[in-house]
Amino acid sequence: MYSSDMDLCTQHFELTYEDDAGRIVRGVVTRPAEQSADLPGVIVVHGFKGFLRWGFFPELQSRLAQAGLVSIAVNLSGSGVGEDLESFTDDEGFFTSTPSKDVEDVACVRSFLAASDLGVDTSRLALLGHSRGGGTALLQAEEAGDYAAVVTWAAVSRTLRFPEETIATWRAQGALEIPNARTGGIHRLSSAWLFDAEDNAAALDIRAACARSSTPTLLVHGTEDEAVPFEEALLLEASFAPGTATLHGIEGAGHTFGAVHPMCATPSHLERAFGVTLGFLAERLR
Repeated sequence: MYSSDMDLCTQHFELTYEDDAGRIVRGVVTRPAEQSADLPGVIVVHGFKGFLRWGFFPELQSRLAQAGLVSIAVNLSGSGVGEDLESFTDDEGFFTSTPSKDVEDVACVRSFLAASDLGVDTSRLALLGHSRGGGTALLQAEEAGDYAAVVTWAAVSRTLRFPEETIATWRAQGALEIPNARTGGIHRLSSAWLFDAEDNAAALDIRAACARSSTPTLLVHGTEDEAVPFEEALLLEASFAPGTATLHGIEGAGHTFGAVHPMCATPSHLERAFGVTLGFLAERLR
């Protein structure tokens, strides 16, 4: 039996690619300090311009561990976030990111878990992704085919989401400027991202992946999401075979369920997201 006041331990890791110098996936494993056997694991994937220490992620990681699960939160190689896990200092990583690399990064983390002694029962492994990270989780789950569960928060239903006029400018200039409202900075994204989304459209078709998937999936989405409209959650739900996915709408919630960065208190909408998520994972992983 686990409780909210239990001791937790954390372990940091870095994964690199031999054929792609400078490409680094960083992560933090959070688990119960007193652990007598391998526990189910949950790989947590951030969205666009997100990172593992943003807003609600640290609290999510803690709650997963307090529920007797091992949380594996990652900063994808294209996150743009550097060694301190929260500052945008890796401009080159962000610039050269692609949707296919995101999916590959998650697969890389899974392989790392299978080869490491981190107390994770990899036969009981789940994915949890927010926003674009939700789309990445859905793609990786279908590709692997043997995850025990997937949870998405405010997941996107398609990979290429930019307006046509933006795509035209992007194609002509070879890069796209992405403003960061939180930091006030401007990040550049190479046209390699666009070409990857276009050239690998079938492999990156999120709804098609959902249609092929047999992994039990929970779709959590705010009905007032200002970034990814609730209608996209309905499209995702309809893409799955009957009985595979469950949509849980949170009435009045926005894209981050009321959370901001830094997060000093847990908003009621986020509390509901925590509750339904932990209940679903407890049922599927234990």
